Amino acid sequence: MIPWILLDTAKIPGDRGDLRLKRRGAEFSIMLGSNELMNSRLSGSEEALARLTCLQLRGRKHPRILIGGLGMGFTLRAALAELGADAQVTVAELVPAVVAWARGPMADVFGDSLTDPRVSIVEGDVGALIRSSRSSYDGILLDVDNGPEGLTRKTNDSLYDLAGLSSARTALTPGGVFAVWSSAPNRAFTQRLRKAGFGVDEVNARAHGTRGGARHTLWIATKQGG
Repeated sequence: MIPWILLDTAKIPGDRGDLRLKRRGAEFSIMLGSNELMNSRLSGSEEALARLTCLQLRGRKHPRILIGGLGMGFTLRAALAELGADAQVTVAELVPAVVAWARGPMADVFGDSLTDPRVSIVEGDVGALIRSSRSSYDGILLDVDNGPEGLTRKTNDSLYDLAGLSSARTALTPGGVFAVWSSAPNRAFTQRLRKAGFGVDEVNARAHGTRGGARHTLWIATKQGG
């Protein structure tokens, strides 16, 4: 069996944890401690997050999308495939090294997505972008943790509490979509989304897409009211 090779490590800003980029042949993995955050062979549910969001936004002119977490670019590439030439996609990535990995050892995984003229990369906290925005985005997609709690750093809890959800609702245009990826269901989060003023669809998606794999949970939440 081909062994895993450690390519790089990176500190998470404001946290004591380290991300580790590993490679085994053509396969890449990003780890946090003993948790594998993402693997280049498993992209089905992240792609579904983008497709389902874009489906809800179909027909909008000049859609503006915010993606929290660059990761391995699965959500970004799927969104670009669904969106027209008039779209604007902002990707917020907290860890600068992840952007460097995308342009360096994982360049083949990302293809030309980072040079797409519709894409802007912001090296910073997606929560700060959300809190500073008002009716700025038609869609906000979060894939920064393994679910609606702060795995990569504790301060990410504020993305998923009632105050954070209220900020996301304010940052969205009328009828905009707030989409969240999770490795498992979370009934309390579904209830918080509804309490914050979202209509909620909770969807199961497979890690390998149509080829099966682990079941992941997606929340496709639509802003209700004005």
